[in-house]
Amino acid sequence: MKLNEIKDNEGATKDRIRVGRGIGSGKGKTGGRGVKGQKARSGVAINGFEGGQMPIYRRLPKRGFNNIFKSDFVTVSLGRIQAAIDAKKLDASATIDAAALKAAGVIRRPKDGVRVLADGELTAKVSIDVAGASKAAVEKIEKAGGSIKLPEVAAAE
Repeated sequence: MKLNEIKDNEGATKDRIRVGRGIGSGKGKTGGRGVKGQKARSGVAINGFEGGQMPIYRRLPKRGFNNIFKSDFVTVSLGRIQAAIDAKKLDASATIDAAALKAAGVIRRPKDGVRVLADGELTAKVSIDVAGASKAAVEKIEKAGGSIKLPEVAAAE
């Protein structure tokens, strides 16, 4: 095989249809747009318009709500933390917190805090101070000989 012999498989590409090029082409005159009307013109944008009938997105009721007080945590996996430690971007002997993760390039911005998830393996003995962690992540950290500090949650009365 030579470079000048390389070509696509048969039927891999379709030829572009040139519309409006005479009635003999089969796509002449109206160019496949039917006859007259709004959709035959250029610049039509009528998505969701139902001819004056109340559109479905207004007929159906709204559901749920957006909780403006919900915390938006950045999730970080244990595997990602271990990779950063292996790459010497994180110091395993120092406390790992949101600022350290940001400085190491593990997270872009801390948002409302960092939550650690149990994906991947953790072999280093680390001390972590974050806003949240899954139960499995806490178990893995403690199994590796490390410790994790989480904020105290006030008990509901």
